[in-house]
Amino acid sequence: MDSELPFPNRRAAGRLLAERLQRYRGAARTVVLGLPRGGIVPAAEVAAALGLPLDVIIARKLGAPGNPELAIGAIAEGGAPYFNEEVLGWVGADDAYLAREVERQRAEIVRRQRRFRHGRPLALPEGGTVILVDDGIATGSTVIAAIQALRERGVRRLVCAIPVAPPDTAELLRGLADELVVLATPSPFGAVGAFYQDFHQVSDAEVVELLRRAGAHELGKADGPAGA
Repeated sequence: MDSELPFPNRRAAGRLLAERLQRYRGAARTVVLGLPRGGIVPAAEVAAALGLPLDVIIARKLGAPGNPELAIGAIAEGGAPYFNEEVLGWVGADDAYLAREVERQRAEIVRRQRRFRHGRPLALPEGGTVILVDDGIATGSTVIAAIQALRERGVRRLVCAIPVAPPDTAELLRGLADELVVLATPSPFGAVGAFYQDFHQVSDAEVVELLRRAGAHELGKADGPAGA
């Protein structure tokens, strides 16, 4: 599978994921959730190919003191914080710092809820299936936080679909999700962007537009020919 690397872009990776997820085409009580910003692009391709509704689950990395790019954990909307105990053991983050960082990221989650969903909470099908999509993972903190939040919401079946991940993180996710679809697990790994030809930063506006298009598509399907 690693021979597919590098992916041309996130859309191409999403189409490859959709090929591996064909058994979910048109499945009842099933929704595709992208992790914004980057994960919404392959998620939109998966949702369109499978004829499923698209939404986002918003998760934010919790940064280390003095090094915000180093993840000490993550938090997703509707869920409790996830902390990487191994990293916490050597970064020197005390309880007061952790509380401040969690609240800072909760505030950013609220901002993105307003931007992406006009403030409405995440709606999930009761007793349904979630296909959780990201554009790639390294440590997996935000995906783990999202999985925990979805489990807390009572999701019946959770499918994690990721284009590229390091082998050890893929094995970790395999134990957390009901099903893991991963296209490539290269080693050594490095940064996710190294496995894409085009890995431009996805903007808030792109997320909003992809959700708008998906919503219009679902409305058109519901309207049928008369509403076309």
